[in-house]
Amino acid sequence: MSDLTYETLVALLVEKFEVLPELIRPGVTFADLEVDSLFLVELLLVVEREVQAAIPDDAINAQDTLERAVDIVREHVATAGTR
Repeated sequence: MSDLTYETLVALLVEKFEVLPELIRPGVTFADLEVDSLFLVELLLVVEREVQAAIPDDAINAQDTLERAVDIVREHVATAGTR
């Protein structure tokens, strides 16, 4: 099982979702990036493949920062690993 890092999330946003790198900073929220709920679901699907664990579609919302999103994914991966 792979671990999601902030740097990995940034790389996914830039490379797979074409988010401009200059918009990305640690405290930015998904709302700041002006992404919609479909974007977040697609992002979570890509993240699931990266970490090899199921993440609920509603685990991350537009008000979450990128750093918080990484923490949320890690929490789900840790929980999945204890089942």
